[in-house]
Amino acid sequence: MSIARKLVTEFIGTFWLVLGGCGSAVLAAAFPEVGIGLLGVALAFGLTVLTMAFAIGHISGCHLNPAVSVGLWMGGRFSAKQLGPYIGAQVLGGITGAAILYVIASGQAGFDVSAGFASNGYGCPFTRGIWCGYRIDN
Repeated sequence: MSIARKLVTEFIGTFWLVLGGCGSAVLAAAFPEVGIGLLGVALAFGLTVLTMAFAIGHISGCHLNPAVSVGLWMGGRFSAKQLGPYIGAQVLGGITGAAILYVIASGQAGFDVSAGFASNGYGCPFTRGIWCGYRIDN
């Protein structure tokens, strides 16, 4: 299998994972009466990985995540010369999926990216010179 084909499949797989998994969190998880909730988001992520495992697993190994690629390389199960290109394809696929998700979500009534855009609220944001309650400009 050529490296170009493997990279294209990793790009498509990571794109699909971000669009399907993160898309479910951004677009459908928070509706009080009809939203899919945490279980629905978990199922969306699982099903996107499952579909890609069947679709591209035999071509590229279906890593879909730079951490998986690095882990396989560290375990001696993946070539070091393919690691950089794989990570590049995965990052570009993720960015493309997030960009399309942003365009879709921007058309949603009341959409505001500053409200979190699918973040879980862990920690505190860096805003207006305050970080976790501490002024940083002093």
